[in-house]
Amino acid sequence: MKSPADLARPEIRSLVAYSSARSVANGTGILLDANENPWPPTGDRGLSLNRYPEPQPARLRRRLSEYLGVPEKCLLITRGSDEGIDLLVRGFCAAGQDRVAVCPPCFGMYTTSASIQGAETVSVPLQEHGEEFGLDEAGLSKVADARLTFLCSPNNPTGTIIDAEALIRLAGERTDRGLVVVDEAYQEFTRQPSAIRLLDRLPNLVVLRTLSKAFALAGCRVGVVAAHPDIINLLARIMPPYPLPTPSIQAALDVLDPENLARMTARVRQLREEREALARILHAHPAVRTVWPGHANFILVRITEGRKLVADAARAGIRLRDQSSQPGLKDCVRITVGTPEENRALARFLETWSFQ
Repeated sequence: MKSPADLARPEIRSLVAYSSARSVANGTGILLDANENPWPPTGDRGLSLNRYPEPQPARLRRRLSEYLGVPEKCLLITRGSDEGIDLLVRGFCAAGQDRVAVCPPCFGMYTTSASIQGAETVSVPLQEHGEEFGLDEAGLSKVADARLTFLCSPNNPTGTIIDAEALIRLAGERTDRGLVVVDEAYQEFTRQPSAIRLLDRLPNLVVLRTLSKAFALAGCRVGVVAAHPDIINLLARIMPPYPLPTPSIQAALDVLDPENLARMTARVRQLREEREALARILHAHPAVRTVWPGHANFILVRITEGRKLVADAARAGIRLRDQSSQPGLKDCVRITVGTPEENRALARFLETWSFQ
């Protein structure tokens, strides 16, 4: 394989990207090139919201490069991880021809994006071993021709992390055949090194990151694709011309400054401690059959009458996520780790909750 981008759809490889005003000029000087309103709106707060933003903001790309330890040419900033997933499927999967491999229970957008594109989805379920879920490597080897293999580490909703050696083996099997995409939305909550460190070694590896979770920017929709430069250049061709709103760009720059990075690290440490405390409470509850503390900011539990718990908690003003529709997760509930006060409220509710 000369380039991992050779695996993309032929019509995408030959596509000439739309050239927006801000992709050919940096937005300085007298701006009469983009049909913008020359006056900022009321409440602009100095953001120049009347002007289109850079398609790939240089300052933000630089800060993400520094934070992730990846060259800027290997990064594409997206509207959350969801857009990265969608771009990969649209760029690399031809409708009715290519396959996408997923490992349920997992994030549903991999399958949704494949279905929208008309690509076949092949499921290779995770294998449950007590309080752990693991990859079925033998099963994945049988679909090594999948154009995209989506893995989530830590996995949503099980909290499972993927061993680096397993990832290296899977990517090796797919050389010249497909990309391995590792979704690391919850990476900051783990103590395991990011798969990003393997990009130089594995040209068909793609890593997705987001500022939605640990950085608390879920409402801003800022994600990033890290991959071989040829993959980045190809995905950039099929993005909308101005994907990132100016307020989101500024919010991302703010959370990535050194002082706020330190604050994020402290909050992540606190959430880990709260996760462990909440897991102990759940272990002690008579209705709880299994607890998967995982390596993210949530806990998965199998509980007697899981749907009843979700419904009763909602009536008490506490929102939990029913996972019973996921393969192998009957009566399972995903509980996000909240503030200490929110976790105590959940604990008080569980003390009086009857599952009978």
